[in-house]
Amino acid sequence: MKVIPLNDKVLVKRLVSEDKTAGGILLPDTAREKPRQGEILAVGEGRRLESGALAPVPVKVGDKVLFTSYGGTEVKIEGEEYLLLSEDDVLAVIG
Repeated sequence: MKVIPLNDKVLVKRLVSEDKTAGGILLPDTAREKPRQGEILAVGEGRRLESGALAPVPVKVGDKVLFTSYGGTEVKIEGEEYLLLSEDDVLAVIG
């Protein structure tokens, strides 16, 4: 299924969370934090400005990004979990 976000929204697949701490302690699923990093899978056309022009979204498909903890909407598509984020919820591109 192909998903095309609208306006300034982006579709993100979260990166896999760590199952071990830096000290080597194994974490159960219930103790793991959801990662705040992910890969952009789809990008909307951009935000409509007051002048009517489109301001393109500054990220592209394939970018690895950091995003806010509580931003976006979790969606399940064909059994996979994704996040639908607004452009404002994306904090940085990881290089």
